[in-house]
Amino acid sequence: ADLHLVKAELVTRIDAIIRQRRLTQADAARLLGLTQPDLSRLLRGRFRDYSVERLLRLLMALGRDVRIVIKKTRSQRRGMMRIEAA
Repeated sequence: ADLHLVKAELVTRIDAIIRQRRLTQADAARLLGLTQPDLSRLLRGRFRDYSVERLLRLLMALGRDVRIVIKKTRSQRRGMMRIEAA
């Protein structure tokens, strides 16, 4: 479940950047190395077949730096994954 939520957050960021840059799906797809139908499916929530790494590469293609930080939890509980955007 954690991984699915991380992927959903990454796709949300990809969608926001595309909208912010006012790219058409066709233009964004070309920039990302995808077909327009594949990008459309991704943005509609069909991202099961995409790895987190691939989604991160899409963000980099959109001009974003990606930083992965691994740190100790504040308590003895299980660690968690989360996405932060600057």
